[in-house]
Amino acid sequence: MKLGKVFLVGAGPGDPGLITLKGMECIKNADVLIYDYLASPILLKYASPHTEIVYVGKKGCDHTLSQEKINALLIEKASNGLTVTRLKGGDPFIFARGAEEAEELACAGIDFEIVPGVTSAIAAPAYAGIPLTHRRFTSTLAVVTGHEDPTKRESGINWAALAGGMGTIVFLMGIKNLPQITHQLIHHGLSKDTPVALIRWGTTPSQTTVVGTLNTIVDQVTEARLKPPVVIVVGEVVTLRDRLKWFENRPLRGKRIVVTRAREQASALANRLYDLGAQCLEFPTIEVIPPADWGPLDRAIDALSNYDWLIFTSVNGVTFFFDRLFLKNKDVRSLGGIRVASIGPATAEKLFAFGIKNDIIPDSYQAESLVESFKKESLKQKKVLLPRAEAARPVLPVELRRMGAQVDEIVAYRTQSVQNNREVLLRHLGEKTIDLVIFTSSSTVKNFKSLLPTDKASSLMEGISIASIGPITTDTAEKLGFNVNITAKSYTIPGLCDAILKHFLG
Repeated sequence: MKLGKVFLVGAGPGDPGLITLKGMECIKNADVLIYDYLASPILLKYASPHTEIVYVGKKGCDHTLSQEKINALLIEKASNGLTVTRLKGGDPFIFARGAEEAEELACAGIDFEIVPGVTSAIAAPAYAGIPLTHRRFTSTLAVVTGHEDPTKRESGINWAALAGGMGTIVFLMGIKNLPQITHQLIHHGLSKDTPVALIRWGTTPSQTTVVGTLNTIVDQVTEARLKPPVVIVVGEVVTLRDRLKWFENRPLRGKRIVVTRAREQASALANRLYDLGAQCLEFPTIEVIPPADWGPLDRAIDALSNYDWLIFTSVNGVTFFFDRLFLKNKDVRSLGGIRVASIGPATAEKLFAFGIKNDIIPDSYQAESLVESFKKESLKQKKVLLPRAEAARPVLPVELRRMGAQVDEIVAYRTQSVQNNREVLLRHLGEKTIDLVIFTSSSTVKNFKSLLPTDKASSLMEGISIASIGPITTDTAEKLGFNVNITAKSYTIPGLCDAILKHFLG
């Protein structure tokens, strides 16, 4: 049997956007994905549905698997001819024991590659507004472990050299030894007034920074109850934080938001909110699936030349229609002579990606507005193809038929309820760690409601704000007993985010 290969990949410091392109490629191509505590779980969604995902997280004294068992697991999977991606927080060769794993693979004759990652030693200070070097302050930098191998008899750290010759010192994994670190630096000559910063969960929405001096920082950290993972920065560059901090200034910092949108579409919304500082928890309440029977859509595509208008009401409708069109060995030339209309800029943008511009774009992004736009057109005896979701609102086909059109309403896709991670969601709601729940369609509302125990629904949602993408979704939510605090005026993801921002900023 041909041996597989192991990729030791640096996952970066926590912000999933900081992974390298090659690292992302390794995630997508893995047969087996083995990840640890500090690797962002958001990265897991980029793995293939067929990928085996194994958690081997290690934090403090809590080890899911020992290092020896992790080494054995890598060898076992690769020996079975599989492509293995070992996803490690930060960089695999900077205090991450990646070299030990590589040594074991080499001894076993397993092919491997190292894919460097962005280390928290650099990224966390940058996100805290602290440059590690600066022409006015220092041109030297030391990165030191704050947690040496416990089996070593003596420290391998040259404290005198650190205290006397380094402009900036970064300690990783050092919060438990902070009293020892500050004592050693002061004892070896560093001024007790030297600025110090501790950055917890750097580059993530949970980032917290505590700033003090070598003389005060231990008490400050105790008072702040700071826990791992933490990066410690010692040096005059810490004083630049007051002017350069940016990440912790974002307007939605500290807000935890539940996104209920289908997983395929959740990322755009979650990424925009993340850029505003929010921590997004993706709990899709629906998933988009093909129709139960492709026959009606296939027959409509075969008869495209008979239609005068093609109308899309969502991005999903566009996606499923064109996927089927291409599967039948046709292309956009089959739409020659057909006029096209759609609801919403996202749907129009998706169409334009196929080289098609809308003949009609309504003033607002709902069926009623599209109906108004069609009142300027003569629809008598015109044939209209409407590929859209199963059980969609009847407003559009009903009104178009009243105008004289012959409307073929075809199911292009369906949505179904998702129950994944229900218990995790209920735990968050029960612990009141959620600030906002977002609904982007009536189906997300209905399925979210179905996840809540009937006798606890009111208490679980008490004190939690609700945002809706538009009045139709708001109406559905209110009929189901939800108190909607935010309704977007522009029924788009940017409009929804603007409304959320306005709500929290007051």
